[in-house]
Amino acid sequence: MTSSNRPLTIEIDRQQPLPIYLQICERFRTAIASGHLRPGDRVPALRGLATQLNTARGTVELAYTILVDEGYLQMRGAAGTFVSPSLPASVMRSSRGQGGPVKQGRPGNEGMDTSNTPGVSRGGQSTARQSAIAVAMSGEPRPLQPGMPALDAFPSKVWHRLVSHRGRSSERAMFAYPDPAGYRPLREHIATYLGLSRGVTCLPEQVFVTGGYRATLELVLRSLARPNDRMWFEDPGYLLARGFLAETGVQLVPVPVDGDGIDVERGTQLAPQARFALVTPSHQSPLGYTLSLARRIALLDWAENASSWIIEDDYDSEFRYTGRPLPALKSLDRRDRVIYCGTFSKVMFPGLRLAYVVVPERAVERVGRVAHSMNAGSPTLWQAAVADFMRQGHFARHLKRMRGIYGERRMLIVHALEQAFGERLSVDLPPGGIQFAVRFAEGTDGPVDDVAVATRAREAGLAVLPLSIWYANARTRRTPRGLVMGFANIADAGEAGRLARTLRACLDG
Repeated sequence: MTSSNRPLTIEIDRQQPLPIYLQICERFRTAIASGHLRPGDRVPALRGLATQLNTARGTVELAYTILVDEGYLQMRGAAGTFVSPSLPASVMRSSRGQGGPVKQGRPGNEGMDTSNTPGVSRGGQSTARQSAIAVAMSGEPRPLQPGMPALDAFPSKVWHRLVSHRGRSSERAMFAYPDPAGYRPLREHIATYLGLSRGVTCLPEQVFVTGGYRATLELVLRSLARPNDRMWFEDPGYLLARGFLAETGVQLVPVPVDGDGIDVERGTQLAPQARFALVTPSHQSPLGYTLSLARRIALLDWAENASSWIIEDDYDSEFRYTGRPLPALKSLDRRDRVIYCGTFSKVMFPGLRLAYVVVPERAVERVGRVAHSMNAGSPTLWQAAVADFMRQGHFARHLKRMRGIYGERRMLIVHALEQAFGERLSVDLPPGGIQFAVRFAEGTDGPVDDVAVATRAREAGLAVLPLSIWYANARTRRTPRGLVMGFANIADAGEAGRLARTLRACLDG
């Protein structure tokens, strides 16, 4: 390891729409990938780099914070900031050969043996899972419902004005059949937004607007999957995705999750030639972990070597309470193996039923044909109103405001839970998202029956979900027991206290 200062020239382009702090991040990633910066090297001090670039120190500090969060840099106090010594070797190789040919066509797993793979789940849902899904998809929002944004804080007057304006317009597109790929101006705004906020560079032609996350998965699988394809699925993993995928014929391979996210090495052992990996890298569902840089690189390397697809579900990454939102896994994708999925359900409201997917360029034609054959297409009126919402700046202002509100509301319920439960419950608070998981301490009679607790909570009017059913093997003694809950709609400390005490009573039966 070396701590020497390597000569480093960073240039920024003030004519680019990409913010300066993101340009700085990209320059550092490129320097590390090319070997110009090596693990252990000291990087310029904040003040020095800010002077060199003639920009504010806070801009450089924000870039360094993101790079530290991603695992590229380490801050060592007065000693300075260094390239992380634990970077995987593949990070330094990632830029080599990027200009070379890219394999065309659908990835193949020809000759794949689909029999007797350990850990493969062939579907089937317990009554507990079915009840939980019914709660999660309930039309009437209820307290502590996971994934439900703050409906009381949405700018409904602005939204109604935009919808009314579009409804009164004479645009024939508002009354015709919708474009199966999505309303063109909305696709353009989504592409711009992803490039600026999530580090995802894409063309509007790569963006397809869908009627929700399930519709996104259906479009992707109809376009790219074959019968009996295997898919890595996080264990624990998103309940609604598990339920839908079990119906499609895809063979789910539960891959364990730890504090660094999905265990890529274990996934490679279980199903090295799986066609897909479905992951939630920015805010793992339901545990909230962030996929580490080493695991991100390993996952991308696996996808390239196996000619497989990674489906990135970036469902609520806009809401991060320690630093800026992290760039998406897709931003590191140099081989075009990542299919990026986003949704307006968490950032606006779920009744909108609008989501989107960014597909690799090689798959655009195929996905487009399938979208037309499915006669897919969400109402143009809603899409046009969302496009206006983004174009006029309401979307960015709404996200900024909600980060502040959610940051306060999540701490209200955390403090209330600590007071109500004491040592009988632990909260591992993630750095972002609008929901989190809590775990019950094991009692004298063994593990807590979290399904029973959630059932009693549902009868009391709450919409928490049992944590154990998010696991492939839900009822083993070693399966963690707890609850998954949302916090976005908690109005004040008094309500948080009442909800926590109600939950405590449900634990006692």
